[in-house]
Amino acid sequence: MPLGLYISIPFCRTKCSYCNFASDVFSKSAYENYVARVLEDIANSRRFVLEMGGAFRSALGSALDDTVDSIYLGGGTPSILDAAQLVRIFAAVRGQFAVTPDAEITVECAPGTLTPALIETLLQCGVNRVSLGVQSFVDREAQSVGRLHNRSTVLQEIGRLREAGVTNISIDLIAGLPHQTAESWAFSVAETIATGVPHVSVYMLEVDEDSRLGRELIAGGARYHAHFVPDDDATADFYQQACETLESAGVAQYEISNFARAGFYLRENESRHNLKYWTRQPYLGFGVDAHSMLPASLREDCHAIRFATPDSLDAYMNRVPHSVTPVSSEAAIEEAFFLGLRLNRGIDLEHLRLEFGIEAVAPREAAIQQCVREGLLEQQNTNSSTNLRLTPRGRLLSNEVFGRFLTEKTTERAAETKVGTGHVNPR
Repeated sequence: MPLGLYISIPFCRTKCSYCNFASDVFSKSAYENYVARVLEDIANSRRFVLEMGGAFRSALGSALDDTVDSIYLGGGTPSILDAAQLVRIFAAVRGQFAVTPDAEITVECAPGTLTPALIETLLQCGVNRVSLGVQSFVDREAQSVGRLHNRSTVLQEIGRLREAGVTNISIDLIAGLPHQTAESWAFSVAETIATGVPHVSVYMLEVDEDSRLGRELIAGGARYHAHFVPDDDATADFYQQACETLESAGVAQYEISNFARAGFYLRENESRHNLKYWTRQPYLGFGVDAHSMLPASLREDCHAIRFATPDSLDAYMNRVPHSVTPVSSEAAIEEAFFLGLRLNRGIDLEHLRLEFGIEAVAPREAAIQQCVREGLLEQQNTNSSTNLRLTPRGRLLSNEVFGRFLTEKTTERAAETKVGTGHVNPR
């Protein structure tokens, strides 16, 4: 099965107040040393995987499939790097892996950085998909959290990308930003639809200790416009409003936070890279706070192995070892539930019974039926499958639903992973 590759670029022009990622503002002098370190890891990836396999009794087997069908540069702001650094990263990837001709190659870009020269560099590198961290088309809202762009900049750069031949564009929006109202949110969603982009991500503002705005909200303070943040009920209403408006405009929801226009081919506008996380396909991550998951040999005690790099630039540059976690079959089936249920198409229980055994699924039948009775899940039975998926209400309460299928240990891991290893949440 082809790999997905994720490359973390933890540098930003400014640190947005809502951001809880391992990114920050650094001097440009740090960029070159970091790129060199990432290139070293890419060059040594095969040896590293084999060494990890040896450490876990060869659980990974003897070979790493070097075929890659998705590459994702995320951050941070990858578009902050200079042209030569971007070219070297992609050259290193192609020198180490066999990138398929139809590979999805995505770069996250902050509006305001997409100069004609940068777009030319992206094309030179084979980039065919750009993800724009817009967050809001209302200038006051964007500026209140530290974004440096405005609405006109976004529209100009979307036009510039299309003129260059890059039409696979994704826009991120955040529900729950300071100063946001039902009317201003409706405007942002309408503007997003009007751009005609094929992919949209809608996130609800995360309130936790890992961001400045989150800490201020928890403390009940007023810095970072915290006293203008909509309450939880309003934010949930905004999310539901976006789901309905996008759906009516032909931008269908396929995952809790993600929406895609219907294409010529089934699901062609969905993010191939992020689907790898939700369907537990193999992927490798490079750079700060990057995660990897590789299937293990068929062994009862180890279904897969996960790796994670340090979540600080200093630790990564000082070569603090990866964290390595063997995933048991029990943990793997729990992941299959809490990741697979993120998708609108849900999970096929018959497929899980074939993969993990009837006895592995049976203990979860009571939780399934309880969620169905409470209107959180819906179950459809056919002759060959039993499909289970979240209802619209279940999506709003998804963390509660997921928790019913997880042990305490897996719950902690799910929270730490942030579902998608830093690729599916807003920048």
